[in-house]
Amino acid sequence: MDFINRPRYIPMNRRRRIYEGKAKILYEGPEPGTLIQHFKDDATAFNAKKHEIIDGKGVLNNRISEYIFTHLNNMGIPTHFIRRLNMREQLIREVEIIPLEVVVRNVAAGSIATRLGIEEGTQLPRSIIEFYFKSDELGDPMVSEEHITAFGWAAPQEIDDIMALAIRVNDFLAGLFLGVGIRLVDFKMECGRMWEGDMMRIVVADEISPDSCRLWDIATGDRLDKDRFRKDMGGLVESYTEVARRLGILNESEQSRGTGPTLVK
Repeated sequence: MDFINRPRYIPMNRRRRIYEGKAKILYEGPEPGTLIQHFKDDATAFNAKKHEIIDGKGVLNNRISEYIFTHLNNMGIPTHFIRRLNMREQLIREVEIIPLEVVVRNVAAGSIATRLGIEEGTQLPRSIIEFYFKSDELGDPMVSEEHITAFGWAAPQEIDDIMALAIRVNDFLAGLFLGVGIRLVDFKMECGRMWEGDMMRIVVADEISPDSCRLWDIATGDRLDKDRFRKDMGGLVESYTEVARRLGILNESEQSRGTGPTLVK
């Protein structure tokens, strides 16, 4: 499809805004069935009770998510991602978002450590998949497969498809980050229904970045993710920049100061 390779770029102030979330804005895309996903510099935690603007964060998340989604596409794992448009924006396929956050846990951290009294950093017996209902008003409560099917958020076959995708994404991410000295503790994934005529398939949507992953340096245990913001540790952009450098997205000599990092073309 020609529009995938040569989308017609429309200035932001002339676009129709479809949706604005805590970290991203979705605009009408250049062709039917497409959207433009714009990454903001907003950092939020605890359902936006904590909120700051952190210069350069959106640029880094855009590039890291682009890197990951490109690899997922190349592996045959279906996603909504088409291509990056510029430093802050991606061209994506329009999907019907399933109102669930899918969390895959490899190591005890965050809420599971608190809920079950497990020491943070404990390797779990196996990867655990949890579902949370997407609702800021309710605090994104944890739900079971029974809740999901009873309330019609997803059908049993869709849940199976989501879990299969989550396992494949987890295997890829764990290996990817292990290769650059980073431990994948857990990550959040969202999925959507993509329609192609009468055919529907479940695809990976939203983003995968240090905003949605817990990433610990294997050698030092340093946090390289949004926990630095949640826990007032500071150095968020520096940590995201380090992740990008290790993945080969940034040159080793480049600095991320002022208006944000300089990225490899």
